[in-house]
Amino acid sequence: MTLSGQEELQLALRRFSVYDYVVFVLMLLVCIVIGIYYGFFSGHMTTEDYLMGGRNMKLFPTTMSLTATLLTSTALIGFATDVYLNGIQFLYMTFGFTLAAICLVYAFLPVMHGLQLTSIYEYLEMRFDKRSRIFGSVLFSLKMLMLLPTYTYLPAITFSQVTGINVYVVSLLVCLVCIFYTCVGGLKAVVWTDVVQGFSMFGAVILVVIKSTIDIGGIGVVWQRNMDGDRIEPPIFDPDPTLRYSFWSLTIGMFGIMLQMAVFNQNIMQRYMSLPRLRTAKIAAWLSALGYLTFTCFSCYCGLVTYAVYYDCDPITSKLVEAKDQVIPLLVMRTLGNFPGLPGIFVAGVFSAALSTLSSTLNSMSAVVLEDFYKAFSSKPLTERQTNVLMKSVVVIVGMMGFALVFVIEKLGSVLQVVLTVGVMADGPLVGIFCMGFLLPWVNSKGMLAGGIAGIIVVAWASLGAYIAIVAGRVNFPTKPFTVEGCAYNVTSQNMTIASPPPDGSDVFILYRISYMWYVPLGCFVSVVVGLIVSFLTGATKLDTVNHALISPLIRRFLPKQKIEISKHETVPLTDYKHMELAFQKDTGCEDSEVYSHQ
Repeated sequence: MTLSGQEELQLALRRFSVYDYVVFVLMLLVCIVIGIYYGFFSGHMTTEDYLMGGRNMKLFPTTMSLTATLLTSTALIGFATDVYLNGIQFLYMTFGFTLAAICLVYAFLPVMHGLQLTSIYEYLEMRFDKRSRIFGSVLFSLKMLMLLPTYTYLPAITFSQVTGINVYVVSLLVCLVCIFYTCVGGLKAVVWTDVVQGFSMFGAVILVVIKSTIDIGGIGVVWQRNMDGDRIEPPIFDPDPTLRYSFWSLTIGMFGIMLQMAVFNQNIMQRYMSLPRLRTAKIAAWLSALGYLTFTCFSCYCGLVTYAVYYDCDPITSKLVEAKDQVIPLLVMRTLGNFPGLPGIFVAGVFSAALSTLSSTLNSMSAVVLEDFYKAFSSKPLTERQTNVLMKSVVVIVGMMGFALVFVIEKLGSVLQVVLTVGVMADGPLVGIFCMGFLLPWVNSKGMLAGGIAGIIVVAWASLGAYIAIVAGRVNFPTKPFTVEGCAYNVTSQNMTIASPPPDGSDVFILYRISYMWYVPLGCFVSVVVGLIVSFLTGATKLDTVNHALISPLIRRFLPKQKIEISKHETVPLTDYKHMELAFQKDTGCEDSEVYSHQ
């Protein structure tokens, strides 16, 4: 009997067996057990332990945690889907990522790790003023609140597809598990659950690509079908900013994106600052970068395998799936559905990516609220118990807010694109204000604030304008061609929609037509240019007054020598002691950021 496309889809997505549920539940139980261990059986937990792991974390779990945090559920499915739709151009973004890793290790990490901060936004107060610190932490907090529901909603859709369980139920379960082990176990629980989740993510992708490759006849078949389908191609060096992907947009754009994701990001930098030595933090940076690149290559290859499987029967065109993000789950069930437990491993991997990012966000939000909002505005010190209550309350409240916002996304659908668009508004300006602090010693606080605000305005103008144009159908980014000539099931006119030629967008303002890869570099560029102009108009910072400990080592060597003179009657803030500690390490040639006492 010939099945319709919808019937075949339903059969493919109803193969989730009891073994798959067992695998998935076991992953959640492991996370809960880790939280219980570090919350109740690992000894007394101070604020430093809860937020920073006592600044004595080990290399292996921290590296795995860094890698897992960078790999969101969007990356797990999104990278493969993008390659399926557009070919391997996206893979060339590895050049930009590598440049960002080099800058992290040599330009920014030595300063951040040396200051031994809890919140990276403390740096902005040291370099500029308190307003700058609040500006940065507010940008980060608003962005995280906007992105929180995507961390649970996207994997919940995948789970709902293969089980039929309501999206709300799945989202609530994920939030509750994540809130529990983050709230109870602190950073150590987050890091060690990331280790488990990291292995789950890598295992999920490896299982799918190996089994799918074997099923269709080997790597040679995968390569040939993608060559014939125009998926394998060299970088596009055309500088046209309206191209969805080019070598320049992928290199420069990913460089800016990864500066925000892997450098100027509380979620990530909190991991580096939990390590006891700068040398260890640098090794963790290199290893996590290698892990991210390795996973990216596997995920992109998964996209090539997907095309090789569906090269003559595109499930999107034939309406076998309703959305492009369903193609990879469809491949998983087709490839692993006859092996009880294996689909559960893949779905557990998708959720692992979500749990890792969500738990990191919750833990970092508790640090930001404590350090940048409470301590910045209150002179009343908290007791250890009060601090503990405040941090855990933030985890619970923010986590439940993430679940509540799922209702908004699920009901309004297209709001998901708006959320992602709004989220990117903060990325470029955040990169810009930190780059001004580290690399441009002339910039003052007025210039930094003016630049940050200008960057937000320009990126908001570009991204929201582009969103409106795309929704109105005036802008379209075409994908590679597909065919349904080889479909084994009936493809009728009811299954397919005859698409009219896409608009060329020539009548749309060019700022609305640029690739989304340019948004972060655009925001950063505008912020830096405006920041420099305003700083020089209002009185640029004199180079001999800049604290060298706050400037990148790449720039510090060109600054005039600084002499710090302290009167015996002068009270020196703790932050200045931190500056002196870093200067002492530099002068004595001590690379490791150890704590020195100044009496």
